[in-house]
Amino acid sequence: MIARLHLYLVDAAACVVIGVLVGYAMVEYQEKPWWLVVPGAFLVALPVAVRRFWPMASLVVSTLATVAVVISQLVPVPALGAPVGAVGFTLYTVAVDRSRTWSLAGLVFATVCVSGVSGGEPETWLVGVAVLGAVWAMGYTTRLRRSFQLRESASAAEQALADERLRIARELHDVVAHNLSLIAVQAGNAAHVRSPEHAYEALRVISEASRGALTEMRGLLGVLRSDASLAPSPGLDGLADLAGRASLAGVRVTLEVRGDAVVPEGIGLSAYRIVQEALTNVVKHAAPASCTVLVEVEPDAVRVEVADDGPGVRELGVGHGLIGMRERVAVYGGTFSAGPGADGGFRVVASLPVR
Repeated sequence: MIARLHLYLVDAAACVVIGVLVGYAMVEYQEKPWWLVVPGAFLVALPVAVRRFWPMASLVVSTLATVAVVISQLVPVPALGAPVGAVGFTLYTVAVDRSRTWSLAGLVFATVCVSGVSGGEPETWLVGVAVLGAVWAMGYTTRLRRSFQLRESASAAEQALADERLRIARELHDVVAHNLSLIAVQAGNAAHVRSPEHAYEALRVISEASRGALTEMRGLLGVLRSDASLAPSPGLDGLADLAGRASLAGVRVTLEVRGDAVVPEGIGLSAYRIVQEALTNVVKHAAPASCTVLVEVEPDAVRVEVADDGPGVRELGVGHGLIGMRERVAVYGGTFSAGPGADGGFRVVASLPVR
C-alpha cells in the first residue's frame, strides 16, 4: 500500500511539473492571460496524475489536449516539448499495462496527432517519432521483464511446493519406518515371551507406537491435501521421547544434549530425524544392545553422534535409512559418516552447520 501511494505521489509531482512547464511556455512565448493558461495547462497535465487508473483514457486526453493547445495557439510549436512530455508519460503506462496490440495502437495514435501539429518540418517530425517510439519501447520492455519475472516466480513457487511435498513424503517414510520397527520388535517379543506381564508391556508399546504413527501420518497427509494446521515440527526437545520408546523396544539408550537446545527449526528437525533413524537401525539390527546418543549444540553447528555396542554390521547399500540421513545433512552442507566403531558396534556421526 505504501509503495502504491509513493507511485501516486510521483505521478502527482510529475503532473505539477508538466503543468508548470506548459503554463510557462504559454506565458513566455505569447503572454497569454491566466484564465487561458491555467485551464490549458491543467487539461494537458492532469492525465499524468491519473494515468495508472485509466491508461488509455489518459493517453487519449493528453494527446488531444496537446493538439488543442497547439491548434489554438496557446502553445507555440517550438515549445511543444512540454505537452509531449505528458503524452510520453501516458504512452509509457499504456505500453506497460496494456497488450501489445493496444499499446501499438496508442503509439500510432499519439505519433500521428503530435506529428500533425509539429509544423510539418521533417526534423521536428522525426524527433517526435523517435521520442514517442523510444518511450513505447521502454514501456514494452518493462512489460516483458515483469511478465518474465512473474513466470519465474510462479515456476519457483511450483518447484518449492514440489520440494515441500517430497520432504513431507520423506518425513512420512521416517515416521512409518520408525514406528513399524518398534511394532515389529515388540510383536516378536510378545509372541515368544511366556510372562503375561512382558506380553502386556509389549502390546502397550505396540499400541502407543501405532497411535503415534497414525497421528503423524494424518498430519503429514493433511498438508498434502490442504492447508491444515499442524503442531510444531519435532526438534531437540523430542529426543527424550525417542530414547524412551527405543528403551521400551529393548535398547538401553543414554541421551545427552549439550549446549542450548534452541536451534533453527530445520536444523532441529533434521537432528531429530537423524537420531530417530539411527535408533530405528539399532532396534532393527542390534537389539538388545546399549546405545549412546550425544547431541552437541555449538554456535556454528549441531553435532549428532549415535553409537551402539551391537554386532557392528550393517548392509550400507540396502534400505533408505543411511541414505536419508546423508541427504538431510547434505541439505545444510554438513558432514556425515557411518560405520563400525573403533571399539565395536556401529557409529553414526553428523554435523549440521547453523547458517
